[in-house]
Amino acid sequence: MSISYPNFLWPMLVKLLLYTEVTRYIDFKVVDGSYVYKAGKIHKVPCTEEEALASDLMGMFEKRRFRKFLLFVLNFNEHRIKTHHDIDPKRMTMRELYRKFDLGPEVMAFTGHALALYRTDDYLDQPCLETINRIKLYCESLAKYSKSPYLYPLHGLGELPQGFARLSALYGGIYMLNKPVNEILMEKGKVVGVRSQGEIAYCKQLICDPSYVPDQVKKTGKVIRVICILSHPIRNTNECTSCQIIIPQTQVNRKSDIYVCMVSCSHCVASDGKYIAIISTTVETENPQTEIQPALELLEPVDQKFVSITDQYIPKHDGTKNQIFISRSYDATTHFETTCDDIKDIFKRMTGATLDFRDMWTAISEADKEDAK
Repeated sequence: MSISYPNFLWPMLVKLLLYTEVTRYIDFKVVDGSYVYKAGKIHKVPCTEEEALASDLMGMFEKRRFRKFLLFVLNFNEHRIKTHHDIDPKRMTMRELYRKFDLGPEVMAFTGHALALYRTDDYLDQPCLETINRIKLYCESLAKYSKSPYLYPLHGLGELPQGFARLSALYGGIYMLNKPVNEILMEKGKVVGVRSQGEIAYCKQLICDPSYVPDQVKKTGKVIRVICILSHPIRNTNECTSCQIIIPQTQVNRKSDIYVCMVSCSHCVASDGKYIAIISTTVETENPQTEIQPALELLEPVDQKFVSITDQYIPKHDGTKNQIFISRSYDATTHFETTCDDIKDIFKRMTGATLDFRDMWTAISEADKEDAK
């Protein structure tokens, strides 16, 4: 039985899908809400001036300071010095920027982890430019989709590979389904093909996940995922039929965040009256199931749960020598941002060029114009 975890589509992945035109084969629906955990309760992530002033995440004075911070972010333009308000975004750290707006640790926690979607607090001592752009992307995406910045494909994530399969077929791609990989063939230290059931598919480059080349990857940790079947929406989410909840690490004395994503019949992935919630986080102790207890308490009562603990791997080499390009294992995040980064990294290792789908889009448009003449 193959299980597809319901990760949500963060705007970065949505852009990739748009530029590749895979979206012509897939229907999407907006996720109803985005929430953050504080002191045992969940709260809507504030992303507008109005939400900042109404949020129960902050006290009265901090609300006003956070509102000023949001206004600064939304008006910020990297190429217009006037919008920088006497800061150098390439030199000032994010910690210093928070301090400039007099924002406290709890506001820093939900801003960095629920808006900018960082997994750790390492970003605090990095230049603030990237974080500003991340927060701005979140807010602009929320303005576009109204309920949350996340999308989810109708009928589940299995629609994504099907969409790419159809698009690949248009450009001459061939899919060999249900074929085991018996051997990766090498000559003079480079890949030349893959043997499967007596047949050989020849190639000059090979892309694969860590399971195909266990001797060429190294373990970096573990991820625990818990699939929970519910007969009710999650409490304090305004009866949302789909949502994401981020539990910042500082709220539960951990080094990494805990993620909860929930979908239901509204996305055609569950029966009427049933909800599917997935909890995920990076394993930090010898007893992983106790680590996700704060998230489980948010979901109670749970009809049934399925627990899996998987190893995480990264490639030992960049692939340029043997032309085998290995992806990273999926991490605990639920929004595909790190997966998009991995895709772009593999493309750069394979070609030496930076992946820019806007150039591809322009090239395809020009080709279509020539064909139309």
